[in-house]
Parts: sequence; structure tokens; C-alpha cells
Amino acid sequence: MTGTAAAPARTVTDDIRVVTDGGITEIIFARPAKKNAITNDMYGAIADALEAAEADDGIRAVLIHGEGGDFTAGNDLGDFAQVARGDVPAERHVVRVLKALARFQKPVIAAVEGAAVGIGTTMLLHCDLVYVADDARLSVPFVSLALVPEAASSLLLPLAIGHRRAYEMFALGEVLSGTDAASIQLVNKALPAAEVLPAARAAAARIIRQPIGALKATKALMRNAALIGVVMDSESRVFAERLRSPEAAEAFTAFAQRRAPDFTRVG
Repeated sequence: MTGTAAAPARTVTDDIRVVTDGGITEIIFARPAKKNAITNDMYGAIADALEAAEADDGIRAVLIHGEGGDFTAGNDLGDFAQVARGDVPAERHVVRVLKALARFQKPVIAAVEGAAVGIGTTMLLHCDLVYVADDARLSVPFVSLALVPEAASSLLLPLAIGHRRAYEMFALGEVLSGTDAASIQLVNKALPAAEVLPAARAAAARIIRQPIGALKATKALMRNAALIGVVMDSESRVFAERLRSPEAAEAFTAFAQRRAPDFTRVG
């Protein structure tokens, strides 16, 4: 049975695949040549898929994973650079994705291999079950790009792993292996890479047999969606300011020139 909400306009891109079968929607990052770095169009397709899954009573869980051995290298830096130059798209679909994740009521499961950079890690804070490859690499190097955390991660990551470990990841760009992420309970389980997606699919198949009303109520009790939304809004305002900063200009110029940024030259 399908909910009464109007179907959203679909964003068309070959870099996101959406497969629904047996009550489970899989959202697949499919840009392996770029380590599944996410463009604005890709964010639009992800948001469309999340909104459709939430509205459809026949879909009972969402599973997110990537193709080609990586989860995602995070936001496409070319998109960041365009926004920093003032070339802002008519709609930044990343905002839709974050809002959809903040209020999503059904179970969300992630299967993570390889790189999980930036939103590739912060997205996991909104997932209910996370399975990672033991050699996966989780990082949130926002400060290294002269930016700040997003996806309410300034709240959720310290809650998950403690202030000092979270600050180390944010401020120094420290990378967690999948094994380390499991050891500090940031994720459910670290496994050999070949076992990650099967484990996530098995968990999804199991969870959709549970009563969906009880699952939704439990998730609502465990997450303060209103607070998460407020934190996201605060982060977004500062993030937008930072994108227009001289430090961000230096970071993106250095990236384009394939050199290390020199932040001592800017305020």
C-alpha cells in the first residue's frame, strides 16, 4: 500500500541507482571512477529516493551502499568550489538529504567499504545499523577544507565517541579504520569486505519482519529529531559562511593546483 503523499519530482542521474525489492529500498552510490563523490544531482536523486521510501507504506527499510569498493569520498569538491565562487545551484539538494535523514522514521542500514569521507561518515550517524569493512577508512576532514561539520555531526559524533575523539577527527582529519570504528562502537560490526553487503542485506531482511509501528516508535524515542534539525540548520549557516571565506578559497585553489594549502597567508 502506498501513502497519500504526492510523489516528488525525480532527479535523473546515472550515478545513483535505486532498487526496491521485497520491502527494502537500496540506494547505491554508482560513480566508482570518482570514488562515489556526490554531486548536487546525486544528492537530488538520494533525497528523492528517501522521500519516496518514507511515503511508501510498502517499503519498510532502506539500505545504503556504494559500488566499486568505496562507500563515498564525500561531497564532490568541484561543487564546493563552484559555490565558493558564488555559482550556487537553484536548490542545494544536500539540504534535502540531511532533512530527510533527520526525520526518517523507518530503519536505515549502511554497508560501508573503502572510503567514507565527510558526509560518507556523518551520514552513518543517522543510520540505525552500520556494517563496515575492517579496512574501511572513515574521516570527517571538514577543518582541512576550512569548513565545519554538517549533518548534525557536531552534536551526534561527540555523543557517539566522546568529545576528544570527535574533535581529533574533525580538527586533525584523523582517519578511523573500520576495525577501530567498531571498537569504539561507532558502527555495529567490522567484517571482511566481501561479507559487508551480505551482512547488511541479512539485517535488512530480518528487520522488515519486525512490527513497523514499534520500530518507528522506538526510533522516535531514541532520537530527538527536532534538536537534530535545529543543529543542522545552525551548521548549515556557518558552513555557508565558511564556503565564502578566504580560507576556503585557499583550500579549493590548492586542491585545483594539486598543492598543499597555506592557511598562514589568510586570516
